[in-house]
Amino acid sequence: MKIAILGDIHGNIEALKVAYRTALETGVDRIFHLGDLGGYAPFVNEVVDFLIEHNIPGVQGNYDEAVALDKPHCGCKYEDEFQAEMAHISLEWTKKHASDRAKEYMKNLPFSIDFLAEDKKVSIFHATPTKNNLYWYEERPDKFFFQMADKAKADVMIYGHTHIPYFKKINEKYFINAGSVGKPKDGDPRTCVCLVEIGQDHFRTEFIRKEYDIKKTVDAIIERGLPPYFAQKLMQAK
Repeated sequence: MKIAILGDIHGNIEALKVAYRTALETGVDRIFHLGDLGGYAPFVNEVVDFLIEHNIPGVQGNYDEAVALDKPHCGCKYEDEFQAEMAHISLEWTKKHASDRAKEYMKNLPFSIDFLAEDKKVSIFHATPTKNNLYWYEERPDKFFFQMADKAKADVMIYGHTHIPYFKKINEKYFINAGSVGKPKDGDPRTCVCLVEIGQDHFRTEFIRKEYDIKKTVDAIIERGLPPYFAQKLMQAK
């Protein structure tokens, strides 16, 4: 089975279009998204409409939960007060502009999706199998990875939230952070598509990076009243 994972889209419809087309071109059997559909870029409704139109299933991110349930905080972490202020502006803007259809869609997304591929159980979730706002970086100790595998009760775990892709195999368990379609934070501003191929005698993971019309998204961020800070961070991929 060959699957494509679209992580953390964050209102970037231009990146999503390219990521989806790239996934189709590779001949995948299934496509999933990892939630966090709005925030920081202005196309939350367009993103939701695209996912519905193309029948792409996915899971609920912390941002989706906050927007759908009108929470005062997205559950994100900040390095300083300025970042906290910017995040608050983004969340309030997204809650104000998200359509009822988009909010209902985000509200009804499942926490996780589990299925069998060959003889392996695959579990897809936004951040961790226990919380959708916990940051699971590659640098965490192996003990943490083992704990998460035990909670997920899975052989293959696919997630996002940090916007930094990685693949790690420990004791026949596979851990994959799919990165971000719409808001990368690894220094590469191109959209990221995560491919996972699971066979009886092989397992492959690939991260495909593709250029998209980032200027169109950057211009829209400013034109629709979001802080230019988000445009700058998008171009820097930080």
